[in-house]
Amino acid sequence: MTVRVGLSTASVWPRTASSAFEAAATLGYDGVEVMVWADPISQDPVALKRRSRQFGVPVMAVHAPCLLITQRVWSPLPEERLRRSVEAAVDLGAPTVVIHPPFRWQRRYAEGFADLVAELEDKSGIAIAVENMFPVRRFGRVVTAFDPSIDPTDVGYRNYTLDLSHTATAGEDALALRRRMGDALRHVHLADGTGLPRDEHLAPGRGTQPCAEICESVTNFTGQVVVEISTRRARTGTERTKALAESLLFARLHLGQ
Repeated sequence: MTVRVGLSTASVWPRTASSAFEAAATLGYDGVEVMVWADPISQDPVALKRRSRQFGVPVMAVHAPCLLITQRVWSPLPEERLRRSVEAAVDLGAPTVVIHPPFRWQRRYAEGFADLVAELEDKSGIAIAVENMFPVRRFGRVVTAFDPSIDPTDVGYRNYTLDLSHTATAGEDALALRRRMGDALRHVHLADGTGLPRDEHLAPGRGTQPCAEICESVTNFTGQVVVEISTRRARTGTERTKALAESLLFARLHLGQ
């Protein structure tokens, strides 16, 4: 079974989702993951369908707007943002929605989150893959903003996203987390990090995470591997393209493709 390798639209920020579709087509990615955020195109399934047809690149996943900076995208209610993400995935033919665990201050949402995820999966047939996160270090203390923790396996869901930049920031053993996720691992955010207390999203191979080993562990799964790196410091388009191309090559090589 050949694992599909996608490109997150976040990987071209501050450029728009359109640039991600174009880059994916040019470089030979199998599809894109749409990060829903301030970019108007990312919020519009009709516009996304148009870009998908234009470049011949399918949407593999929808990343729900659950960042601090996207708390007003679509709706101020996190439940509604998740529902809209699932609806968008259905419209776009994407099999997966990526979602973060609830923030601790979203108490009502957090209390019903697991049930809501299961309900939406049952009704839509979409895999809602809950992502591992990382704590914040402040004044010598480590605190988590997520309920009940940064590790979704503490709750238990049908589907997970494993993010390797987040494991680096959290100082977590990525291989141990991958084993805990087991057959429920549906989605991999392929990136790297050095262990600094910030979410680096380096190209795979440029940090300390076992990116190659994680790829080798999923060569037979039915989910997707998505390159989610930061290219915001790229000085030129050529530099950005090189990072995206090298990341795709890394994924293909270690997936045995």
